[in-house]
Amino acid sequence: MTSSPGVTALLEEHAGLEARLADPDVHADAALARSLGRRYAALSPTVATVGELSAAEADLADARELAREDPAFAAEAGEIEGRVETLRARLAEQLVPRDPADANDVVVEVKSGEGGEESALFAGDLLRMYSRYAERRGWKVEVLSATESDLGGYKDVTVTITAPGNDPEGVWAWFKYEGGVHRVQRVPVTESQGRIHTSAAGVLVYPEAEEAAAIEIDEKDLRVDVFRSSGKGGQGVNTTDSAVRITHLPTGVVVSCQNERSQLQNKARALEVLRSRLQAMADEAEQAQASADRRSQVRTVDRSERVRTYNFPENRISDHRIGYKSHDLDRVLDGDLDGVLEALRAADRRERMARAADEASS
Repeated sequence: MTSSPGVTALLEEHAGLEARLADPDVHADAALARSLGRRYAALSPTVATVGELSAAEADLADARELAREDPAFAAEAGEIEGRVETLRARLAEQLVPRDPADANDVVVEVKSGEGGEESALFAGDLLRMYSRYAERRGWKVEVLSATESDLGGYKDVTVTITAPGNDPEGVWAWFKYEGGVHRVQRVPVTESQGRIHTSAAGVLVYPEAEEAAAIEIDEKDLRVDVFRSSGKGGQGVNTTDSAVRITHLPTGVVVSCQNERSQLQNKARALEVLRSRLQAMADEAEQAQASADRRSQVRTVDRSERVRTYNFPENRISDHRIGYKSHDLDRVLDGDLDGVLEALRAADRRERMARAADEASS
């Protein structure tokens, strides 16, 4: 396995990236250096496994040779053989094609849905959950635009979540499972009779487009509106018409940004988000056209699909895509998403490995 064409190509790419990252000229372009660095970091664990496996296979050959001369070495050969099998299984998993956007940062949109004010409060709970999870991982959350409800929730809010450095497990690798309809069952603060209500909020997540691969946008296809920022952000933000709303006329996609101080900065940031949104739409359309069977069971194209229920009376969270249930809703809403996200990642990994095996045998 360590001498297969796929492994050879991976080792050559890793060596090439290492050489490029040693070139000072590359680091003059911060975006390029960051992209190369993330790819290098993503390949490094697999390269390390290849090295370990090569060494273990050499040790196994030596141990078997010695065992033929002295049976006392047979036990050692058996132990090394077990390690070789473990490393081969690890390498097989690492060689399964990954989502190329896994290392990317993300844009997250949370919108209230059915349920009125209660839905807006739940949208706020989801944003707080994501923000606390991001904080646990050392990621940065930046609010681009927000429309607050009367009771302090959100009718809609858009944020970016970014990871520092060259983390190969970027934000998209974890947040790509969050898109869809999230349903809540609880007694609303507006309910005087103590009855449990069901409401929902929608979450849309897409990776920020890499600068080099960003979609080109024709200015003639845009309608740009300016307005006064309504959110918190200081006197300068609240007293000038610096917020920008951009409508992409061919698709109807609307994005806005109000967190920057100047109209020009807000427009530039909104355009970045628009490119990411259009890139995500193009990627999903391409996947759907290629084959519906190739979609991951946990990354739906249908953003209207109900993906998760948060049941407060039973302190239960249920992810309907993989049948996951746990009774630690309070911890999940406080940002402890590791359990459900690890289960989703494991299901995704099994799906990708099964698909790769099917393609290899066909």
